Amino acid sequence: MIDPSEHEGRPAASGPLAGVRVLDLTTVIMGPAATQILGDLGADVIKIESPGGDSMRYIGPAHHEDMGPLFLQSNRNKRSVVLDLKSKEGREALLSLVPDADVFVFNVRPQAMKRLGLDYETLAAINPGIIMCAAVGYGSDGPNSGQAVYDDLMQAASGISGLFQAVDGAPRYAPLNICDRVVGLYLTIAITSALYHRSATGRGQEIEVPMFETMAQFVTFDHMGGKAFDPPLGPMGYKRLLSRTRGPYRTRDGYISIVVYLDKHWRAFCELVGDPGMIERDPRFATQELRTQNAELAGEYLAKHLPSRTNAEWIEFCRSMDIPVAVVNRIEDLFEDPHLKAVGMFRQQEHPTEGTINYARFPIKFSASPASIRRLAPNLGEHTEEVLNAAVGGKTGKN
Repeated sequence: MIDPSEHEGRPAASGPLAGVRVLDLTTVIMGPAATQILGDLGADVIKIESPGGDSMRYIGPAHHEDMGPLFLQSNRNKRSVVLDLKSKEGREALLSLVPDADVFVFNVRPQAMKRLGLDYETLAAINPGIIMCAAVGYGSDGPNSGQAVYDDLMQAASGISGLFQAVDGAPRYAPLNICDRVVGLYLTIAITSALYHRSATGRGQEIEVPMFETMAQFVTFDHMGGKAFDPPLGPMGYKRLLSRTRGPYRTRDGYISIVVYLDKHWRAFCELVGDPGMIERDPRFATQELRTQNAELAGEYLAKHLPSRTNAEWIEFCRSMDIPVAVVNRIEDLFEDPHLKAVGMFRQQEHPTEGTINYARFPIKFSASPASIRRLAPNLGEHTEEVLNAAVGGKTGKN
């Protein structure tokens, strides 16, 4: 582990992972999102890039072509080192960093890593305590091992696109990199768990985090349904989530998300809209389970009555009755959301080359080891000389 004291006048790292060093060979979204979390939690993350850089650098708009917004949002708290790992010099330079590393994480295909001579056995021979984590598309025990994947492919393969088809008749993709983000969280969990294991046993290990298997578990958690039993007690799927009338719902002046869930919520809602006693009269609405089985009808009832009032009126009523409710924000609205403003969710900082940068802070609060943002996303190769000189000089670069 490294000394988490100040470096180049930057604030000292704080967070539960202060002192941990991560060699990060990941690109695109999933891996960089995971290693940024590690960096926010205090780790010194050294991002190893090819001479061309992470492809996410080049998706604009941007002031400079290799510093696009997706890259900026997924690569803070990292130092960039450019190495050509296909060359002898590049490989040797990377191996010179291994003795001081705690974690080595990559999303290059494992077969390619082995050809480069960067397999777990090689790294563990240099540093027995190292944790090597492979973020892969498919687990190594299955026939699809080694196949390239992207978020769209995983949304399709894991059943997410099929859930859209079950709701409205056409498969589609969720308009965000949901698989990359979800599996990135599992990647972070795996690495921090392995660090805990090492602190207890002194042993490093090799980890494989497969996207397909992870997302299959994630999706079936909600939608196992009757398949949870053998023989099945019914079809798969959670009816409330698959309802075509689930919302959000139109109101007099916009849209709102409302979950009228418990019996007391339904009684209060029905009384307000002039239909007291509805759930007692209609057996399809009598209990929470029956309303779930008749989710389409429940949604139709809400959709019929919600246009009678404005968003503000519904929010006031729902909160007075403890009915869960939320406005339907556009992405642009998030910066003006009163709650997010109050908690200081969005921050600004001056980037050395890119001007004023907006970003969302780390959302989790620690009473004793708070997360910290010590540097914004690096320029390509910005820290190559700094990091390699420290390794060659036999001294540990400080965070």
